[in-house]
Amino acid sequence: MVLKQVMPLGGILLLGLMGAGAQLAQSSAPDAAPAGAASHAESAGGTVPSLAATIAAMPKNLPRGEAPALAPAILAAQAAQARCAQQGAKVSVLIADVLGRPVVMLSGDGAGFRSQLIAQTKANIVAHYHESSIDVANRAAHDPALAAQAAADPDIGVLRGGGLPVTRHGELIGIVAVSGASLQGGDLTLDETCARAAVASLEAR
Repeated sequence: MVLKQVMPLGGILLLGLMGAGAQLAQSSAPDAAPAGAASHAESAGGTVPSLAATIAAMPKNLPRGEAPALAPAILAAQAAQARCAQQGAKVSVLIADVLGRPVVMLSGDGAGFRSQLIAQTKANIVAHYHESSIDVANRAAHDPALAAQAAADPDIGVLRGGGLPVTRHGELIGIVAVSGASLQGGDLTLDETCARAAVASLEAR
């Protein structure tokens, strides 16, 4: 994925639009997008439309999928941030709908832009496989076909822990993803630990 093609808007990361939007853009007529908007980035799975092309091809009233309401999503993201802060970790926390599209992203002071992008890939993993991103990563370690599928997906690429489903009565109602904590001292489980604080906050409501 080419980073310069992904732009934050109003503090909410729009990379989650690429999943559904990519199909819309690919199926649209070539003149559906403004001049210059249809630039493409090469990926293992083919071409990925630019963000501008995706927006141009998308219905204007396309709703998000089922998701936590804004107020509890903000509180949940803050809970994950607080849990990571206890360990001195600078992270980005994404609360997303069931399709991986952002509801809230809090990027802590000192957290890099890369952590925002990685959090989105973790949410995409959960949205696609309906299980935690670490569970998918563990399965892929013994399943070459699954590993290849994830690697070829332009919205996933590398499988990492830190993405968790939010469920109610056994049904997926949202997704939490945390990125950046594993950079602090090499603790690869800290992203998931912080994400669990957000899940607990959401599932308690």
